[in-house]
Amino acid sequence: MTTTLSHDEFTKHCETILNEVEKAIVGKRETLQKILAVLLTSGGHVLLEDFPGLAKTLIARSFADALGLNFKRIQFTPDLMPGDITGGYVFDHKHNEFMLRQGPIFTNILLADEINRASPKTQSALLEAMQEQQVTLEGDTQGLDHPFIVIATQNPIEYEGTFPLPEAQLDRFAVRLKVGYPTPEEELEIFERRLQRQADDIALNTVVTPEEFLAMRQVVESVHVSSELQQYMIDLVNHIRKHPQVVIGVSPRGALSLLKIVRAWAAIQGRDYVIPDDIKRLAKDVFSHRIILEPSLWGSKTNTGTLVEDVLQNTAVPVASHAIES
Repeated sequence: MTTTLSHDEFTKHCETILNEVEKAIVGKRETLQKILAVLLTSGGHVLLEDFPGLAKTLIARSFADALGLNFKRIQFTPDLMPGDITGGYVFDHKHNEFMLRQGPIFTNILLADEINRASPKTQSALLEAMQEQQVTLEGDTQGLDHPFIVIATQNPIEYEGTFPLPEAQLDRFAVRLKVGYPTPEEELEIFERRLQRQADDIALNTVVTPEEFLAMRQVVESVHVSSELQQYMIDLVNHIRKHPQVVIGVSPRGALSLLKIVRAWAAIQGRDYVIPDDIKRLAKDVFSHRIILEPSLWGSKTNTGTLVEDVLQNTAVPVASHAIES
């Protein structure tokens, strides 16, 4: 029997999920909301780029626990091979035949930890899985679990022995987010919680079933985006593509990612329609890792994030109607 949810039930589920994850993560409500918005979209994958020790791994595991989804982690290293991710066929002497040994990619939420430490050949093993929700082994196509979500991490300051993600793979991440340091008050709260637990591990409850989570994705599909706001997103994309400092602009996949994520964000806020502020809040996270600047700007203070902010400030914002168009 298919599970269906109303918008009110969806909002309550979102609040319950966020409250549960916040038992482990202190003071990062907006970041957690953005991650949840990505998880609630089809083909949504997250790249967390920040310094070590900022709970990137804990965030991924906490969402998996709260959502009741299977979770696996891969530590990416220079000697990691594609088969270590996808698995492969091995000969079973007992049955005298080749048997599929599934790799860790066969899960719901896959944490690709320090993804830029593996070779491009190994990184590319994720490409088909992230886009097509399947892997091909020895010519045999294997479907992945549904949903399948990659949460990847990388350190933005250590480049020795790392391999930058190719543009084709970066484009498959719906957003690139930073976690950031906690405030002194938040860090004190982290101390107090650790003292009360008397243990490092944090036990979280499953607050929605996988069936309810998939039903939440269907609610997102009913969120309205006016024609004016659709045109606004297209204007943003085209202004970035035509910007004189841009060599490669936002792809159609990137534009679609923004469309999908702003709908999920609006639903999390308790609305069944998108407003301009939703787009302005998320555009930088969706677009910045998809842009390549002129080589002369490399090493300067100009970066893709500031360029997106500049385009947002110089693109006319429509007055969108909330009414559903017939």
